[in-house]
Amino acid sequence: MMNIVFLDRTALPSHIDIPRPSFPHTWQEYARTSQEEIISRAQDAEIIITSKVLLTADILQQLPKLKLIAITATGTNNVDLVAAEKLGIAVKNVAGYSTVTVPEHVIGFIFALKHRLMDWYHDQMQGKWAESAQFCYFDYPILDVQGSVLGVVGKGDIGKEVGRLAQALGMQVIYAERYGAKNVREGYLPFEEVLQKADILTLHCPLTAETENLINAETLKLMKPGALLINTGRGQLIDEEALVSALEKGTLAGAAIDVLRQEPPQKENVLLNAGRKLPNLLITPHIAWASDSAVRTLVNKVRQNLEDFVANQA
Repeated sequence: MMNIVFLDRTALPSHIDIPRPSFPHTWQEYARTSQEEIISRAQDAEIIITSKVLLTADILQQLPKLKLIAITATGTNNVDLVAAEKLGIAVKNVAGYSTVTVPEHVIGFIFALKHRLMDWYHDQMQGKWAESAQFCYFDYPILDVQGSVLGVVGKGDIGKEVGRLAQALGMQVIYAERYGAKNVREGYLPFEEVLQKADILTLHCPLTAETENLINAETLKLMKPGALLINTGRGQLIDEEALVSALEKGTLAGAAIDVLRQEPPQKENVLLNAGRKLPNLLITPHIAWASDSAVRTLVNKVRQNLEDFVANQA
């Protein structure tokens, strides 16, 4: 009988049922778990399921029965992988579940910025159309998506699908080589060249020591006037203060962000503060991945990870 503890059930939508594994098990789940609560809740767990709970080396050492950490996400930043390996604890994540919903979110961001959808919407909430002297008005320039150059940083499954959708819309797609790379692979352009050519830059690379603050004051200066920046990857890819400065100065025409450096953010986060006054800054709360179909794919893959692990232990 495997003891399973799900530490942060609210990291997944409540209306999506989570399929239970077929092998004999006990199942205990908690809405959220603080760092102080982990040991008491998971001390008898052989399997932990979690999305974002931080499992440090110190905590793992205090969970002698633990055999598997099943992550309900792709990123494994919340687990000390070196400590887990030393302790013989397997770590299984899930990849490839959001390759439809994230690219669609990116395309939605592009249209929202290019067509100034939020500006028009806010106007109507203030009754501006009703006060117009004619059938429409022209306060905000509308720019076509077709013909734009889309620069993609990261050519994994999501980056490639963003590129496919963009090409279907008549955009020219270019992929950036890794920052600082000496050799440029076939199908890529130098990182700096992509920033200089792109009308829209979208980030889909992993967070590493090399990519943290990849978009900063210096790299933002390389982008053409009127360019747009989109980030549905990791918040730490962007220097948030540098981004706000570029938006306020008008050297960047707009940005759409689904991820922040700290999540949930502080109320006084620099980007949230800027978003309250800058109509060209769109922010969504890390939900680009979370379409119903994507979440169902995710939980089914988590279940399969559990099944495969236990089958291999037999």
